[in-house]
Amino acid sequence: MGIGMSLGADAGRVQAMILREGGELLAIGLVLGVVGAAFATRVIQRLLFGVEPHDPITFIAVAAMMAAIGIIACWLPARRAARIDPAITMRS
Repeated sequence: MGIGMSLGADAGRVQAMILREGGELLAIGLVLGVVGAAFATRVIQRLLFGVEPHDPITFIAVAAMMAAIGIIACWLPARRAARIDPAITMRS
């Protein structure tokens, strides 16, 4: 980040880079999580009360909530990193 900012990258590009990298990991995690949950419902079917094992609304709602949390978790540090002086990051 420090090298990119010292070479002229603006705060928007730094934020976009961090969000892109975090978004890729978020997408992989969501896909693996939904697939894992689909298989796990068979195991914990007796523990689910009031929810069908393969309820699409529940899967979508939980995935959307996790995606929103993941985007916020990536965006806050990206915003902070974009405000740091490039000289300070180069010294570190």
